[in-house]
Amino acid sequence: MSKKIDESTKRRVRAGRMLLAGKGPTEVAKEVGVARQTVHTWKDILDEGGIDALRAMGDKGRPAQLDERQLGVLRRTLLDRPTEHGFGTELWTPKRIRLLIERLFGVSYSEVHVWRIIGALGFSNQKPERRAIEREADAVEQFKRKTWPALKKKPKGKAA
Repeated sequence: MSKKIDESTKRRVRAGRMLLAGKGPTEVAKEVGVARQTVHTWKDILDEGGIDALRAMGDKGRPAQLDERQLGVLRRTLLDRPTEHGFGTELWTPKRIRLLIERLFGVSYSEVHVWRIIGALGFSNQKPERRAIEREADAVEQFKRKTWPALKKKPKGKAA
């Protein structure tokens, strides 16, 4: 956990030095990888107390409910099939992951926060393609070219 604090402190100090060098908050935010509003907050602190105030800031916010070990367990568990954990299909959803976290660790998160966690674990949002395995490309193409145009409604012509 202290590594994260060290990294965030380095980021704040780097941003502070860039601000002191005359770079604008928007440019600093892009370069450091934080929101523009965050840089404005850091700039206010920098203006009042200098670089040392940024260094001493520390991380504000609620402490994480899952530690690194638990996140590792969650990462390995998500590599399993959902059916191995009592779910009906082979698809991990935010709701299922939320239930899994609750079951494994007794911690309750919103589905929005679950998205943040799985993103931080390196997983991405992937939806299965809704196409039949038995799909015949030639038959679909023929339907699109011949059958579908015949079924479509034709615009009504002008009254004679």
